[in-house]
Amino acid sequence: MDNGTVQQRDQKGRPDEAFLSAKGIHKRFGALVVLENLDFSMGAGDAVGIVGPNGAGKTTLLSVLAGAFPPTAGTVTFDGADVTALSAADRCRSGLVRTHQIPKPFSGMTTFENVFVAASHSSAASRDEAYERVVDSLTLCGMLGVANRRADTLGLLDRKRLELARALATKPKLLLLDEIGGGLTDGEASELVDTILELRRRGIGIVWIEHIVHILLQVVERLICMDAGKIIANGEPKAVMRDAEVVKAYLGGTPA
Repeated sequence: MDNGTVQQRDQKGRPDEAFLSAKGIHKRFGALVVLENLDFSMGAGDAVGIVGPNGAGKTTLLSVLAGAFPPTAGTVTFDGADVTALSAADRCRSGLVRTHQIPKPFSGMTTFENVFVAASHSSAASRDEAYERVVDSLTLCGMLGVANRRADTLGLLDRKRLELARALATKPKLLLLDEIGGGLTDGEASELVDTILELRRRGIGIVWIEHIVHILLQVVERLICMDAGKIIANGEPKAVMRDAEVVKAYLGGTPA
């Protein structure tokens, strides 16, 4: 492999600038190994994309980073602290927040109420501060017009926007996005890209799993490809997508 094509294959990222770091991560479910000796790191405010075939371990990695799954082995550090033993709720309060591939809003509540719950329970925010966070999040996600609609009446795009708005209301330092573009039309996905680019301008870091590669490449500055629980390429996005091992594992062909 040409070392000039993909910047790194050693899974190290940028360790001396690490804001989020996962080292030696193993994850087993019974006899099934889903993540194997995986290292990942990124700096504050970075935007990193993750691609790979189904079953590569991408969502499991996000779950380990977010605290939904404890690693079988390895450590996770965030913003200078070891968070390996912290719950997902505690990591959220510290600024490490994720969205889910399939939005699951509180269906009996309005859009506004859904976001208010996130804002008021994520940290020691006052009621007034929580209200301001909700308005800001709904405005950024283009949802003020449906603030009083019940969440279970929203279409797919607005459910995706609601998932993002709830995450934003927690005042994240780093957002872990799991296929937030899935199921959207190209036009809807472009609107989503505009919102995520605004988050980057606000200094929020992004880790984004996405199968719609062309929208991912509009946002991220570094791309990781996973296969069989390991990182097989890590570097400049277009170079990663041209890499022979990535083409074989992810795209199922040979490089042009």
